Amino acid sequence: MPEPSSTLKRRGRLFRIGAAFLVLIAVAGYLAVQYVTGGRGGSGCKVVSGEADGAAYEFTPEQAVNAATIAAVGTGRGMPERAVTIAIATSLQESGLRNIEHGDRDSLGLFQQRPSQGWGTRKQILDPTYAAGKFYQHLAKVHDYAELPLTVAAQRVQRSGYPEAYAKHEPDAALLSAALTGNSAATLTCAGLPATTTQAAGPDAVRAALVRDFGRDALQPAAAEVNAASTPAPSPTESTGTSARTVTVPLAAGKSPAKGRSVSRRGWQLAHWAVANSSALHIERVSYGGREWTAGNADNPWHTAAAEGVGGVEKAAGAVRIVTAQ
Repeated sequence: MPEPSSTLKRRGRLFRIGAAFLVLIAVAGYLAVQYVTGGRGGSGCKVVSGEADGAAYEFTPEQAVNAATIAAVGTGRGMPERAVTIAIATSLQESGLRNIEHGDRDSLGLFQQRPSQGWGTRKQILDPTYAAGKFYQHLAKVHDYAELPLTVAAQRVQRSGYPEAYAKHEPDAALLSAALTGNSAATLTCAGLPATTTQAAGPDAVRAALVRDFGRDALQPAAAEVNAASTPAPSPTESTGTSARTVTVPLAAGKSPAKGRSVSRRGWQLAHWAVANSSALHIERVSYGGREWTAGNADNPWHTAAAEGVGGVEKAAGAVRIVTAQ
């Protein structure tokens, strides 16, 4: 039997090389999607503008948790929305809004702060709440920071070798800060699919995370509201199981974490915070002000809640309700 010609052999090799190349492209594409979505296809987050300009920004659940913490720490310190925008833009540039354990020399965490430069210990800097607090502490010392270009304000805190790099993150940071300070209602959503993490989930974990980001009195009503009317009974449509998985966060304009902000803004900040943490804490439903977000409902993320039931109760009670999956 005659042997295949060299031309046929060459074609066979080229075919196999081409097929292998296509496989590599497919694998690279898959890995890119996994990276962008945090390893959970379709489980990403998105924030849209509260204006009719069509602006939007997509990000991962990990970034959502960190951005929500940065915003909560800022408003807890009485910092304006502009300060939160500066902080989020800075973190986007320094770490991609990820709490990384490495960087240039001894730089660490969300803002790439350095233990050797007096920012704190390694353990402290890797605590997002602490890191955000230190950033705001330094930003508050910058004269007229809210009036300065973002690059200038951020640079006076960070002393970066690439100060102009912060500018490209300002539009996305502004969208995030508007939602995560509660200034823009029902504009942030996440798929809310459970994250593959060892982090504790459930109502107790939600309460602990609220206290971590907003302070010890995050779950306490104002003194004037501590009466039977301030804690409504569960709706008849709710089961005992759902009630056991529910965290109700009371709102009050006079509470210290609000720092003079309106009840509505605080309510939307807490509601968006819960959505941002939905994958990590296995939150399946969030309701506030007659609107409701449900995990996995990408087609209608913030829909009008029924007049009776979860949304109706919380609209009347002035509270945010968070229902976990377990």
